[in-house]
Amino acid sequence: MTSLPTQFSGVTVTAKANVYFDGKVVSHTVLFPDGAKKTLGLIFPGSFHFNTGVPERMEIVAGKCRVTLDNGDSTRDYADGEHFDVAGKSGFTIKVANGTCEYICSFL
Repeated sequence: MTSLPTQFSGVTVTAKANVYFDGKVVSHTVLFPDGAKKTLGLIFPGSFHFNTGVPERMEIVAGKCRVTLDNGDSTRDYADGEHFDVAGKSGFTIKVANGTCEYICSFL
């Protein structure tokens, strides 16, 4: 389990949302003074596939999801306080059965 931040100070937040899958996945971009970028978002019930350009770390803030990494043989459940890493130029399928799953995505 990781210790997730509850807030970010001294950042710039992009007001325009990133909306995917007809509004079933929504995030906002957070830019840090050192050039780091993260997104904070919500995933509503459904199954969604994402491709990655660079390596990513997905930290689950609240809720539950089931994740299958591309080229992976296994599927694993994640809940608040847990994270998974995705290789660059790869992808993953994330499924939310009910409620919402809140996340922080860090671009590594």
